[in-house]
Amino acid sequence: MHDCGHQSLFRDNILNHIVGFILGVINAIPQHPWSRGHAYHHRHNGNWDLYRGPSALITSAEYASYSPWRKRFYQFLRHPLMLFPGGFFYLIIKPRAALILGSLDFAIDSLRHIINNGFCKWQLLISNHRSRHWYTASEFWHILGNNICVVATWVLMGSWLGLGLFWVSYSIVMTTSAAIMICFFFVQHNFEGSYAHTTNDWDSFKGDIEGSSFLKMNRIFNWFSADIGYHNVHHLCEGIPNYNLRACHEANAELLKNIKVLNLVDIPSCFNLILWDRDKQQLATIP
Repeated sequence: MHDCGHQSLFRDNILNHIVGFILGVINAIPQHPWSRGHAYHHRHNGNWDLYRGPSALITSAEYASYSPWRKRFYQFLRHPLMLFPGGFFYLIIKPRAALILGSLDFAIDSLRHIINNGFCKWQLLISNHRSRHWYTASEFWHILGNNICVVATWVLMGSWLGLGLFWVSYSIVMTTSAAIMICFFFVQHNFEGSYAHTTNDWDSFKGDIEGSSFLKMNRIFNWFSADIGYHNVHHLCEGIPNYNLRACHEANAELLKNIKVLNLVDIPSCFNLILWDRDKQQLATIP
């Protein structure tokens, strides 16, 4: 699904869209809107004025201005164990909430427009509407299509296996997989010495090479994670499909010898870096 969003799994873009949508249904997340957000991350990696990762980290100055209660709450939300409820929300709840809240937004906006300007064509209402939950009409249709397919699958699987068995099994699988996914994504950009600059002196190449790590794992973990541990290579060229990342990394090992290498045992320490020191332009721990 990730590679389809980069148009790199297949050479045919239409095939990438079709397979990406199907995989989005399996993952319970609308692939097209997700890919747009992911593309934004690629365009601004290392520019912490514009993008601060999945945890939306705050600056050290902002944290210092918080009350003691708010500081504790901030730390609580960014504790590693929060990956599990966060993962469940990200895959199971958020895409459904986006459709419901976005549709409600559209209905209110349309009613307000009709009251002020009279009836007009639905196409005009749709084209003039600016939603906080999707950016284009195509994103809305992807969200709608994904939700219809996902909820229909839930109903069918619940009828077949029984609601209790299905939801217990499904929730465990989706929550755990989402937690692992978010964890990998977090540590591949949030590590000691990661490139974390302001817009003024941001360099896109440095953002790719110094703001992305190589997460070293055994071949079994690499297979299950589609070789995304070679994240530095992926950021240097997002058009490389996942099944070629390792070969590309090994072919250019001499050029990549100074990249940040992380091992699985290094992951816990990365979760201490939950502040951005804007003045020093580096990630920081809670003082």
